[in-house]
Amino acid sequence: MNATLSRKTFGDTASGLGSTLYLDQIRQGETRMSFDIVVKDGLIFDGSGAPRVRGDLAIAGGQVVEIGRVNHREAAQVIDGTDMHVAPGFVDLHTHYDAQVFWDPYCTLSGWHGITSVAIGNCGFGFAPVAPDMREYAMKSMVRVEAIPYESMAQGMPWDWVTFPEYLDSLDRTPKAMNILPYVPVGPMLLEVLGVDDAKAGRMPTDAEHEKLANLLRDSMDAGGCGWSAQRLPPTGPAAVQRDWDGTPMPTDMMNDETARVLAQVLAERNQGVVQMTLTTDDIKHDLAHLEEIASISGRPLLHNVVQAFEDKPHVHKRQIEWLERCRERGIPVYGQGVTSDAGFTFTLEDWNLYDDSEAWMEACMGSKEERLAKFSDPSRRQALKDNLPSTATAPIGTVTILSPRSDGTEKYREMSVSQAAELSGKDEVDVMLDIAVEDGLDTLFFVAPPQGNSELLQDIVSYPHMLFGVSDGGAHTKFLTAGRYPTETLTEQVRDNQWVSYEEAHRRLSALPAQLAGFHDRGVLRPGCPADVVVYDPENLKVLPMEVVHDLPGGEWRRIQKASGYRNVMVNGQITIEDDKQTATHSGKLLRHGK
Repeated sequence: MNATLSRKTFGDTASGLGSTLYLDQIRQGETRMSFDIVVKDGLIFDGSGAPRVRGDLAIAGGQVVEIGRVNHREAAQVIDGTDMHVAPGFVDLHTHYDAQVFWDPYCTLSGWHGITSVAIGNCGFGFAPVAPDMREYAMKSMVRVEAIPYESMAQGMPWDWVTFPEYLDSLDRTPKAMNILPYVPVGPMLLEVLGVDDAKAGRMPTDAEHEKLANLLRDSMDAGGCGWSAQRLPPTGPAAVQRDWDGTPMPTDMMNDETARVLAQVLAERNQGVVQMTLTTDDIKHDLAHLEEIASISGRPLLHNVVQAFEDKPHVHKRQIEWLERCRERGIPVYGQGVTSDAGFTFTLEDWNLYDDSEAWMEACMGSKEERLAKFSDPSRRQALKDNLPSTATAPIGTVTILSPRSDGTEKYREMSVSQAAELSGKDEVDVMLDIAVEDGLDTLFFVAPPQGNSELLQDIVSYPHMLFGVSDGGAHTKFLTAGRYPTETLTEQVRDNQWVSYEEAHRRLSALPAQLAGFHDRGVLRPGCPADVVVYDPENLKVLPMEVVHDLPGGEWRRIQKASGYRNVMVNGQITIEDDKQTATHSGKLLRHGK
């Protein structure tokens, strides 16, 4: 089918009435159907949670046009779906590909693991609005808070924008093998309206400044933004896990509750959009009540990040799930996004940035490699580091594994925990960890296991039917984390091997549920008239491949990756972007303004 015929007969309406009309014409013999692609005789999961059906899937003009028994002889290309699962492409709502999309059309790791649509602009972090004299500041912030290499951003982004609408125009022009839905990050707006000092000080905006913030959000949503996002973590203490480049809180950490109410009211007046928020203070009752309030004011979905299991604190995630269930029963649209990947952190102290809840460790983990080496070598610092241990989700110091020592003197500690190395050496845990790192020139590879420990705690999160999967942090922590693998991990470990949920339920949670909540129109399901974002995979042989280090970022920077094996095809808007686990250099992704 040619493009003109596709637009005429299938239309652009959300209802899919165009495709219905065309199918009626076929039945009446008025025209003859032809297909671009038919996936023949696969096991089809439509994403709704309905039972699987063996049949054919026909695609034309970028849309699904028929499901059932299809005359594949009228197709330009036939994919043998025998022994394959056919499902809607996966939707990832927590990524930081705001910069990476400009140099990596596939937004990898996500693009390798069946994800066809991502939301960017999470946590209130982003690159617009950003005046030219604030560009370096914005990049330095993302180096610190999300561990994205500076040179990659400086060389990889065109910076041909100032405002958020101009940023979206630049994204629109950029080749993409992924659909992009943009949240409007609140952080840059606070900096623009209040200035750096007042935003960092947490000054309450005046009524006029609140109106400026509201108007910036209105303009950004008029241009295609799909709601707003904010990280709101304490400026100090155990929950202050992500600081700005200079050690100060991120702007949204200091945002007032009233500002959140003003922004929520903008969504209410439009009856449009979604809120993504991370909120943690010392007052859990306030936090939960505030999230409920923002969701109630806006009347729109609020994505609460994150729900994570901790082996030493199993009550935490259980209480969160109980609260989410109470919200559901009362009709308050708050939804949890669970950390459902079993990925841990692999890191060296040259780059590590996730000990920010401790002032002493935060300060030591700042600066160049040479500066860090001098700090960790300094005996006068050791007592402060021992007295102020980090207590973040990355696990206690003693449980850190010494994965790969780099010198003869440290080789004996290979694959020991820090506590085991301390017992062997007779040293304090902090001393032995830092002595090893210093002797290796900060090149020692450490590993932190995920905090849930045993699988039963993770099962609680995976099994709750209204929990979003993911929190991949795709595009961030590139030298530490490979959680973009989570869809493949879900289908292999949590469905196939452990049978915690059915394939039908997994595909609903991987696709339809996140698409619905974030405002991806007509995506996340396989139905006639809907965009053809499709995965075809081998359920028996699907797997996550081993970790690799690759030097494929702008500026000669490197990252850790994990690819997938078992994806016969991934299609984005009806075109094949992955074939037999390989990229096809097909850039059929779209910027989804307003989710469309």
